[in-house]
Amino acid sequence: MPDIDWWEERRGTLPGNRYVRVLRAADRGFTEVGPSTLRAGEGATAPRTGIGRVMTGLKRALIGRPIASEHAIHERLTKAKALAVLSSDALSSVAYATEETLTILVLAGAAALRFTLPISIAIVVLLAIVAISYRQTIYAYPNGGGSYIVAKENLGMLPGLIAAGSLLIDYVLTVSVSVSAGVLAVVSAFPATAAYTVPMGVLFILLIMLGNLRGVRESGTIFAIPTYIFVVGMLALIAIGLVRVLTGDPAATSTPRDALHATEGIGIFLVLRAFTSGCTALTGVEAISNGIPAFKKPESKNAATTLIVMVTLLGTMFMGISFLAHHYGITPRDNESVISQIAEHVFGGRNAAYFVIQLATTLILVLAANTSYADFPRLGSILARDGFLPRQFQFRGDRLAFTTGIVVLTVLSSLLYILFAGQTDRLIPLYAVGVFISFTLSQAGMVRHWLRAPGNHRRNMAVNGTGAVATGIVAMLFAYTKFLYGAWLVIIIIPIIVLLCLGVARHYRSVAGQVRLPDDGPSMPRAVEQVVVVPIAQMDKVSLNALVYARALSANVVAVHVTDDAEEAAQLQEQWTRWGEGINLVILESPYRSLTGPLLSYIDLVQRKRPKAIVTVLVPEYVPLHWWEQTLHSQTALRLKAALLFRPNTVVTSVPYHSKN
Repeated sequence: MPDIDWWEERRGTLPGNRYVRVLRAADRGFTEVGPSTLRAGEGATAPRTGIGRVMTGLKRALIGRPIASEHAIHERLTKAKALAVLSSDALSSVAYATEETLTILVLAGAAALRFTLPISIAIVVLLAIVAISYRQTIYAYPNGGGSYIVAKENLGMLPGLIAAGSLLIDYVLTVSVSVSAGVLAVVSAFPATAAYTVPMGVLFILLIMLGNLRGVRESGTIFAIPTYIFVVGMLALIAIGLVRVLTGDPAATSTPRDALHATEGIGIFLVLRAFTSGCTALTGVEAISNGIPAFKKPESKNAATTLIVMVTLLGTMFMGISFLAHHYGITPRDNESVISQIAEHVFGGRNAAYFVIQLATTLILVLAANTSYADFPRLGSILARDGFLPRQFQFRGDRLAFTTGIVVLTVLSSLLYILFAGQTDRLIPLYAVGVFISFTLSQAGMVRHWLRAPGNHRRNMAVNGTGAVATGIVAMLFAYTKFLYGAWLVIIIIPIIVLLCLGVARHYRSVAGQVRLPDDGPSMPRAVEQVVVVPIAQMDKVSLNALVYARALSANVVAVHVTDDAEEAAQLQEQWTRWGEGINLVILESPYRSLTGPLLSYIDLVQRKRPKAIVTVLVPEYVPLHWWEQTLHSQTALRLKAALLFRPNTVVTSVPYHSKN
């Protein structure tokens, strides 16, 4: 190995400093990029132990090799991939939106099914209004115009947090609902799998998490193919179905309409419930405006184009499915979806074409959760940047993905899926309440934005104002019609999330005030008095290693031995005369065999006698050669560190003694 200049003294540029020391060790994973700057290569963080290498190898196999931060620009999405990554939630909703409308209408019997098409048309009109409104948001906020950002900047912090809380809930529900609907598509094609609904759904969620941990570009590739298979399959299903209708295909159904028994009367409340259930088709529309930074340049133009394509496809497929369901008299069934029934009618049975549709539907519904995996971590990072969520949400993993947000979303959505046993009809009443609240706040914020902007923006205000009114009405309808069916839970959770965010922000403000350096203070605090306490179990090389290190830190060193055996203590005292070398030894009797209690009491005594001193506790720790051997040794060091961690004016650290063989 060539000689390395570990330290090189150079004249510094900082006032009051004579030298800046620069470490140069390129062949150990570092390169010198400036007089006082180091850049660590991938080798700088390579594991040095066997288990570390095994775990790193497994991690690389699952999520790939690390990507440098400067390569983030190359991980941007094309319009084709962005349509798959950011639109799969919205596009996949056609697989269950019509079904949810029919599920409510059928409660009033066959006569109520005539409202299917008028309700679907109203939903498509609402979809167009929301899309036009968000297209303006994309150009007004090219760095990402999510509901949180727009509402916070234009309406204030509290409306912004309400929008953020609404979206966070909706993203979790999107994963659970999409996966549950995807599992239903599997069960529809293969009824024998109904017993495995819950484990199948959890497995799907874990696979989606893994795909997203691999990073933006690779997740786009993974999700693009199933999305386009679904779109082509749905359009083909609708086209063939329309041709058969136009050529005189009779309206036949396996469930005669006169066999439907009404349990509720036809009324405005029931029609409104059916309308709000069908509005689940609009979930995910805002994802593109949230994810503008993920697009290749020009970001805003590409995002706006993708939004229009998505809405056109969504509206076409939704109306087509609704029309065919109405024509064939399809009604919801247990363990078989509406899409399955339509495909069976259009293709004349459960043939190859039918199974292709079911496979495509399963894939898009399962992968639709990817929209939440694209937006939940990004929104979490923005909230963390603003101090409303733990800062861990800002951390990007090896593959430039927001790892914490991805893992948290996986845990929450899996728990929700298990709690509701993967039943779509039980999850839907919770769904879309939050997203329409965020729609309304975002569009209201855009109206305020145009009022503040210089120039004449009356047309833009009218567009966003119409969107705010329309989505606000729908949000109130959701609260009115779905309150007793589960919406109350979401309405309660949103304020709880807001309060938690405010609590996190208050904590960070308090911490910042405590650690901020004074403007007129000295450049460096004066040295403090230090007392080093070394708890030892016996006199051996492990303890001696810690004592030698302690003497290098301070002249005030005391060794502490806690015992319930007088003979053992006497033996230690005898050894101390040879090895202690002037260090004070304190023996604490512990008749109840407690270790941490007497040690904490002794530290209390030291701090009472020297209230201004910093007590440093050095814990001797034996580190075996192999990781599995750790279980054969006492975990005393771990317990001591846990007990001492939160004590003020106390520093706790381990002094490891590594096994030689």
